[in-house]
Amino acid sequence: MNYSESAKTILHEIGNEENIQSVTHCMTRLRFVLKDEKLVNDEKVKKIPGVMGVMKKGGQYQIVMGNDVANYYKAFTKLGNFNNESVTETAEKKNLFDAFVDVISGCMSPLIPALIGGGMIKVLLILLPLLGWMSDTSQTFQVLTFFGDAPFYFMPIMLAYTAAQKFGVTPMLAVTVGGIMLHPNFTEMVGKGDAVSIFGLPITLATYSSSVIPILLMVWLMKYIEGVFDRLIPTVLKSFLKPLLVIVISGILALVVVGPLGTYAGQLLSTIILWIQGKAGFLALGLMGAFMPLIVMTGMHWAFAPIFLIASVQAPDVLILPAMLAANLAQGAACLAVSMKAKNKNLKTVALASGISALLAGVTEPALYGVTLKYKKPLYAAMIAGGICGVYMGFTGLSAYAFAVPSLVALPQFIGGDGNGNIINAIIVAIASIVITFVLTIVFGFDEESEQMEETVVPSTIEGGSHDPKKVFSPVNGEVVPLEKVNDSAFSTKMMGEGIAILPKENQIVAPFSGTIAAIFPTKHAIGLVSDSGIELLIHVGIDTVELNGKYFESFVEAGDHVEKGQLLLKADFEKINAAGYDSITPVVVTNTNQYIDVVAKDEMTNTTENEAIIYVV
Repeated sequence: MNYSESAKTILHEIGNEENIQSVTHCMTRLRFVLKDEKLVNDEKVKKIPGVMGVMKKGGQYQIVMGNDVANYYKAFTKLGNFNNESVTETAEKKNLFDAFVDVISGCMSPLIPALIGGGMIKVLLILLPLLGWMSDTSQTFQVLTFFGDAPFYFMPIMLAYTAAQKFGVTPMLAVTVGGIMLHPNFTEMVGKGDAVSIFGLPITLATYSSSVIPILLMVWLMKYIEGVFDRLIPTVLKSFLKPLLVIVISGILALVVVGPLGTYAGQLLSTIILWIQGKAGFLALGLMGAFMPLIVMTGMHWAFAPIFLIASVQAPDVLILPAMLAANLAQGAACLAVSMKAKNKNLKTVALASGISALLAGVTEPALYGVTLKYKKPLYAAMIAGGICGVYMGFTGLSAYAFAVPSLVALPQFIGGDGNGNIINAIIVAIASIVITFVLTIVFGFDEESEQMEETVVPSTIEGGSHDPKKVFSPVNGEVVPLEKVNDSAFSTKMMGEGIAILPKENQIVAPFSGTIAAIFPTKHAIGLVSDSGIELLIHVGIDTVELNGKYFESFVEAGDHVEKGQLLLKADFEKINAAGYDSITPVVVTNTNQYIDVVAKDEMTNTTENEAIIYVV
């Protein structure tokens, strides 16, 4: 099959790139949002090699391609710069905080491997000198130091790329603006402290390395800046004039307006906290311990730099570093609890590595962005523990006598004062923060429904004849419906193949035969299988349920897994799917029908159960 030629023909027939707002794909179809569907001749599209049919539904122009849709999609996306955002989730509206957190989590998720890698390098750089295996003055140590620092220092540039994909901004323009905020010449200007301006506009001297909020706000604004120039600039001038204006305008806004907002907010926060500390020190530390994760998330912790850096040369710090001790260890403990309780193998691994990074090196970004902020309840547990420990530190006057990022390994920074009382209190805080957070995270739990769960094997209850290669057993208990009555022409016209449909009465979808999982779509609404005898089967759970983006679905297998007849594949909450306005009817289709003499569906049955054959393949 020549995927490239078919993709080129499809692009031409639907009006070329300028007629496409977005394109994505589900288990069997290319799904387009077109600016003008009237430009498309359906009959010409249907004649393209590989195309099984076309549909217009839900504001989408859908081209049915069958099981090979991923290859067509890959070939298609090479032909232009298409918005490949997944289908918008039609779930209930989120409140402002949840929407804000989801944006940050979505943009940060791709960065987690880099942040974990950098954090683990920092852990090694703490442990190796302690074990005597490397000198902290060696060149190898110095080079590895910037290896570990790089993912955090250049975080705004990486975020610029992921945020550009989230907001629909040209990625390299967003990355360029991130580079402006981190440019070494600007960093040098900040270090000198002399007044800087551009076109007479004052630039706030702030450091944006390791920050999150400034670049996210800036890329969000760039969405509208690009939109304005797209409308105003003539096409003949757009190729060079648009990037020029976008970079200049966005760069100025980043340094003059957007970036400094975080600095001003941090200065205001610093003033408020210091005022509270002067009136009631225990309350200030309690607030700092509780809200330190959110302060770090915004980058406003750097507003306290004059306070905590002084601990290395003058008076001890009784505010920031003690609060960070409780907060950092709480993040690590929350991750360990998640790792222990999670069912998803990938989440277990990420949470464990993030927890080690936070506990041993005080590097909390992987924990915050990869685990606690994403699942919310572990974050609440960490904040509660941080607040409780903060109040204790305020009453006991815990002090830090040296500047280091607080962690278990860095506890010696609290050695000082009269006797051993200060370091003992630091140890008490460390233990309390870890234990309280761990217990609260276990008690609160966390919602894993958006994650693909690890494989769970349900033994078949069917004895004898259940592995007959000529039979396809029902994957779900329910009412049998002829395929022709399915409210979707891709199935009702049998362009996908012969089969049957079932109105489910239970939430479990099981393997209809022994075979291999050929594909499972990320939204979990459809799964392709190949029996040990070569029958290719598509189980499509519901109609247009791809739009739910995985909500109400739970997967128990992965592509490539071998499954036995009756093994649990999926769970779907059909009550909620129906309540959301979607048809739960589940087509079961033999997609390689043309390779057999006959495929007969037993649609004369009223109901079926998992121990009944519903399709016979000859």
